[in-house]
Amino acid sequence: METINKFSSIQNPNPSFSIPSNPKSLPSHSHFKSLTPLKSLKWKNITFRSRTRNFNSISTNFSLNPIISSSSPYLEYDILIIGAGIIGLTIARQFLMESDLSVAIIDASVPCASGATGAGQGYIWMAGKTPGTDTWELGIRGKKLWEDLAMSIEDQGLNPLHELGWKKTGSLLIGRTSEEISMLKNNVRLYCEAGVNAEFLSREELVLKEPLVDVEEDGGAAFLPDDCQIDAQLAVAFIQKENRGYGSRYVEFFNDPVIDVLRSSGSGEIEGVRMTKNSLYCKKAVVVAAGSWSGSLIQNIVEKFDVVVDVPVKPRKGHLLVIENFSSVMLNHGLMEVGYMDHKVAKPSDSGEVDYAHTMSISMTATLDAVGNLVLGSSRQFSGFDTEVDESIIDQIWKRASDFLPILRQISLEDLSKDRKVRVGLRPYMPDGKPIICPVPGVPKVLLAAGHEGVGLTLAFGTAEMVFDMVFGNPAKINYAPFSFDGRGSK
Repeated sequence: METINKFSSIQNPNPSFSIPSNPKSLPSHSHFKSLTPLKSLKWKNITFRSRTRNFNSISTNFSLNPIISSSSPYLEYDILIIGAGIIGLTIARQFLMESDLSVAIIDASVPCASGATGAGQGYIWMAGKTPGTDTWELGIRGKKLWEDLAMSIEDQGLNPLHELGWKKTGSLLIGRTSEEISMLKNNVRLYCEAGVNAEFLSREELVLKEPLVDVEEDGGAAFLPDDCQIDAQLAVAFIQKENRGYGSRYVEFFNDPVIDVLRSSGSGEIEGVRMTKNSLYCKKAVVVAAGSWSGSLIQNIVEKFDVVVDVPVKPRKGHLLVIENFSSVMLNHGLMEVGYMDHKVAKPSDSGEVDYAHTMSISMTATLDAVGNLVLGSSRQFSGFDTEVDESIIDQIWKRASDFLPILRQISLEDLSKDRKVRVGLRPYMPDGKPIICPVPGVPKVLLAAGHEGVGLTLAFGTAEMVFDMVFGNPAKINYAPFSFDGRGSK
C-alpha cells in the first residue's frame, strides 16, 4: 500500500470515484451515514444530459420545494457536486455558464442550513489578507468576479443591493495597541505595493470615518475603501435562480444525503452516488464541496483505494448576533478588530499540540446588512458538529462590541430580545489556514474544494473557476499548486 503522509501529490488533473466496503459512521450532520453498501449496478452507456425525464418543477425559493425526484432509477449527469453552500453553487454556475455539461448538486440539507455560508457576515474583503501569500491572488480574483457579477446585474437594470445585498462599504481593520498599529501600517504599505487602494487612519481620522468607534489614544485602522459586502442568503438565492435558468441541465437534490457510492462491476471505478432517495451516475467529475463534512466524505470515497488521503478539515463553530430594527447604531463601513485575524489558525502549545477544546475566541466584527440590521460577531470554537446557541457567547459578543462601540453600553441586550436573532454555523477549518482545491490523489474523477473557513464568500468564484479549469485541463488563471495536497507550505 502506498501511504501518502498527510497530504499527497497530485498528478492526474482528471478526477474518478470509489466506494468503501464498510462506510464508517459519521456525525449526524454528515452527508454520509453508516450503511452496508448494496451491490453496484452495471450502468449502460446512456447520457441524459439536458434530457432528464419526468422531473417535478421547482420553486425559485429554495426553502419551499427543495427536492427534485424522478420516476426513473437511472439518472446520469456530467458533473455531480456534493455540497450546496456558496462553494458548491458557484462551481455549478461555472460549469453551466462556461460549458454545455449537465450538473446535479446534492446536499443532506438545503443551502444556508448549518454550514458557514448562511451564518456569515458577508464580507468580500482584501483587508486581513497578506499580499504575496497563496490565498492573496485567489482572493483578488474572487473579489473581481463578485464585482463583475454586481456590474452585470446593474447592466440588466436590476439593483445589486436588492439581488445580492451588495454594498461597497469599504473596510476598517481596527487596532488598539502599538503592536497592532505597527502591523497595520506595514499591511497598508503592502496593499499599496500590490495595487490595492489602502490607507492608514489615525485615531482622529478613524473617528471622522466612524464617529461611534472609540479606540483610545493609540488606536487606528487600515482603511480599504473598495472592500464590499453581500447578504449571503440573498446571493445564494440569486445564484440558484441563475442556475435554474439552464433548465434540465441543472438539477438539485436537497434533503437527500449521500449514503453510498456506486462502482463499476468491471473496473471498480466510481460511477456515481447513492442517496437516500435517488441514485445518480456521473460521466465527467464528482466535486466534493461539503464544507466541514468534506473530510469524512473523502475518507469514505478513498477507503477502497491503495492510498491514504488525510483531509484534516474540522468544523469550527461561529456565532453572529443580529439586531433588527435597530436605529441606535449607524455604521458607514464594515468593521473588524485586528485580533480576529490572529485566531484564523489554532496555534500549538510549547509541546507542539493544539488544544482545540481551549481555543474559543471572541473578536469584534460589526456591519449593517442590506436592510439596516446590525450584525455583530464573532466567535470561533471547536465543538464538533454542535450548532446549538450558547447564550454566554452572545453576551461576550455584545460586550466585545461595546469595547469598540461605547454607545452599546447604554443598551441592555435583554431589552432587545424581541429584535435579536442568532446565526450559528460551522466554518470548515484547515490547520494551515487555506483551502484544498484539487483532484483527489489516486481516485480519478473526484475533486475536492473545501476548507475555506471564514473566507469562502470572497474565494468562491475564484475557486469555481479553478475547479472548472482543472476538469477541462485549461491553463491556470491562479497557480493550482499551493491548494493541492502537496502545496501546504504557506498561507
